[in-house]
Amino acid sequence: MSKFVAAQLINTMTLFRSLKSRNFKLFFYGQSISLIGTWMQKTAVSWLVYQLTGSALLLGIVGFVSLIPSLVLSPYAGSLVDRHNRYHILVITQVVSMIQAGALAAIIYFGYNNILFIIGLSLLQGVINAFDITCRQSMMVELVNEKADLPNAIALNSTMTNFARIAGPAVAGIILSTFGTDFCFIGNFLSYIPVLICLFMMRLDLRVIEKPVKSIWKELHEGFKYVSGDKDLSSVLLMIGISSLFVMPFNTLMPIFAKDIFDGDAKTFSWFESAAGLGSIVSAVYLANLKNSNTLIKLIVIAGGIFGFSLLLLSYAPQLPVALLFMASTGLGMMAQTSAINTYIQTHSIPEMRGRAISYYVMAYQGLIPVGSLMIGWLANSIGPRPAVFIEGIIGLTATAFFVYYRSRNEAVKPVQN
Repeated sequence: MSKFVAAQLINTMTLFRSLKSRNFKLFFYGQSISLIGTWMQKTAVSWLVYQLTGSALLLGIVGFVSLIPSLVLSPYAGSLVDRHNRYHILVITQVVSMIQAGALAAIIYFGYNNILFIIGLSLLQGVINAFDITCRQSMMVELVNEKADLPNAIALNSTMTNFARIAGPAVAGIILSTFGTDFCFIGNFLSYIPVLICLFMMRLDLRVIEKPVKSIWKELHEGFKYVSGDKDLSSVLLMIGISSLFVMPFNTLMPIFAKDIFDGDAKTFSWFESAAGLGSIVSAVYLANLKNSNTLIKLIVIAGGIFGFSLLLLSYAPQLPVALLFMASTGLGMMAQTSAINTYIQTHSIPEMRGRAISYYVMAYQGLIPVGSLMIGWLANSIGPRPAVFIEGIIGLTATAFFVYYRSRNEAVKPVQN
């Protein structure tokens, strides 16, 4: 028994090893609270839009405007964070995000349930996120004391995000049905307070940034040349891009599954989000325990297969409990795929290009989802939500098969190149 307890303690220490870095620990705690508020707001916005309009297309439009800035601005954001102090940029983005959340809470509280206001503020949040996400991801290496802990920090960050994806919608479902939509938005506004407190408590060795010699447009070009010239990096970026455009937007239709297909309410919708988060957190915990990054490519392939196959099963699930089970498995596959690709890029890109490499990951991941949201909204209006999700599953499996073929072909020609 003592050996078993000792083994469990070692596993626990391994799982949370990056938290021994003070700065990452503060980042982890602050973001844990804020992300719950973010998911509360995300759930409330989706439910409010569908409740006000009953339109799958408008759901797609809201998703589009909240993420499309990442497609346009992420490469610029990557060059910006490589040129300036990332900590200062992060503080600015968190303050502006808090102001945006306060504005959204105010218009809902005072009864201005205007879809144009909601779309406008969603667009503003998208602009903020284009810089915030790129900055947070590229800053991760500066928050941990040992580089060997970086994969664990990325995985714990993903675990935190997906725990919030469980807790946020679950709390939102209770608040929406008990107190109303405005309380979800007020809660998100208040959740930024602990983030800012934790940021101000950090003790970072702020490096002096030399005045850049090259223009930011020259650095943009260099970043693209670096990413496109590395076949390993470009292949995983292409994989996440296809998945984000054609597969991940299935989530846009979940309010329709909850309300129309399974005759549910806001709480039912929150169950779908929480189920996906539960599956995601399982894969995130697995990644946090991963000691060898050499298996990341294999993990990307397995995750892509799980994701695509789960969507096929979800699309025609006959009953709500079965749908929630398959929703959890989609979350598991999607989380494992995105986190493995994120970790691969951060651990395989050179330091001076890390911000720009990550910006292309954000562009391919966050930036293409809104385009896919519009497409899936239009497709669901045309052929129905179930067939639309089924088609996304087919595309996910096909993309994974092509990824395997491309990687195996690339590996086969490497000895010839040497």
